[in-house]
Amino acid sequence: MGIAKITRNCQITLPKDVRKVQGLKEGDSVLFSVEGDKVVITKMKDDVFAAAAGIWKNTKETGAAYQRRIRAQWKTRQQAVNW
Repeated sequence: MGIAKITRNCQITLPKDVRKVQGLKEGDSVLFSVEGDKVVITKMKDDVFAAAAGIWKNTKETGAAYQRRIRAQWKTRQQAVNW
């Protein structure tokens, strides 16, 4: 386990022992999810991106429409976390 500070750019450095245990290295992608009062960091598998290719193929909402909808919700999310 380790402790990290959030920089003025809201960045953190994952402690070495955490990176080692999870097998994280430079260039890896990670997913941040919130579970209750915890933030969970999960290493992404490369094939996730390949599986996501074409995900919008059979949906009525386009990727651009989805992006606009999510961005419209950002203000509410920011107020919820008081940033």
